[in-house]
Order: sequence, then C-alpha cells, then structure tokens
Amino acid sequence: MAVKIKLKRLGKTHAPQYRIVVADSRTARNGRAIEEIGIYQPLQNPSIIQVKSERVLYWLGVGALPTPAVEAILKVTGDWQKFKGLPGTEGTLQVAPPKVNKLTVYEAAVAEAANEPKLVKKPKLETPVEVVADVVAAEVVAEVAVAEAEVVAEAVVEAEVAETTVEVVAEEVAAEETTA
Repeated sequence: MAVKIKLKRLGKTHAPQYRIVVADSRTARNGRAIEEIGIYQPLQNPSIIQVKSERVLYWLGVGALPTPAVEAILKVTGDWQKFKGLPGTEGTLQVAPPKVNKLTVYEAAVAEAANEPKLVKKPKLETPVEVVADVVAAEVVAEVAVAEAEVVAEAVVEAEVAETTVEVVAEEVAAEETTA
C-alpha cells in the first residue's frame, strides 16, 4: 500500500483551509485519512502552518511520500531539511504577532482618558434677540438720562430766572422806598 502525505481541503468556497493528512494514495482528496498531522490556512497573513514534527518525521521515515504542496510546506517549517539532513532545519516560517487582549486595550484607553485634562466649556453665545434687547435697554437708559438732565437743566434755569426776578423786584421796591 502506497502512503502519501497530502492536503485535505476544508472551508468554504474562496476560503480554503487544509488539513495535512497521511492517507492511502488511492483515496479521494477529502477521503478517509490514516492520521491528521497538521493544518494549513493560506488566507491568513502570515499563513498559519502547524505541523506535528515528530509524526511527520515518523511517516517520512517509514516511506510515506509528500505531495509537492506538502513538501513545500515541510520546507517552510524545516521538517524536510531535518529528514534529508540538509542545513536550514529552523525553517522560514513566519509567526504572526500575538493578539492583544481587548480588555487590556480597553483598560488602557480608560486610564488615558482619566489623565487627559478636562475641557472648559465655552460660555453659551447670546441669541440675537438677547443682544438686541440689551442694546435697546442701553438706548432707553441713555434717553431717560438725557431727559432727566433736561428736566434738571430746566429747573435750574427756572430757579435762576426766579432768583433773578426776586432780585429785580427787591431792587425796584428798594428804589421806590428811597424815592418816596
């Protein structure tokens, strides 16, 4: 029986995900497998490749042949170089940065918001009606002040006239008394 290490396709249309499996070469692509030894998700950036190295080396040691696609994946992980005794056993697999915990990000944002200075609210702008009312009130006050000033001036003038009249009458009386 010929054993192959091949890819078993899973996932949706236009969203492939693969399992790296050991299966009989005569089975269908997605048929019955002897063992699953890894996963491959090409749409992630960088691609997710997880391989059980011990099981891959075991199956390669007992004569299983990888398909060209699986051989390329094993070269990336460094397992093919280990099996063949070639340099570069560390592989060229890129690892995605670890995901940040959303709770940690939220707590950091809350702490940053607490440290920011509070904004002073601008005073509410007056409406045009209030501005017009203030101007009209100022004009009315000015007119009243002018009117009061005029009244006071008239009173002063009348008082001066009356005083002058009293003085004139007093002089006339004094003159009449001296002549009489």
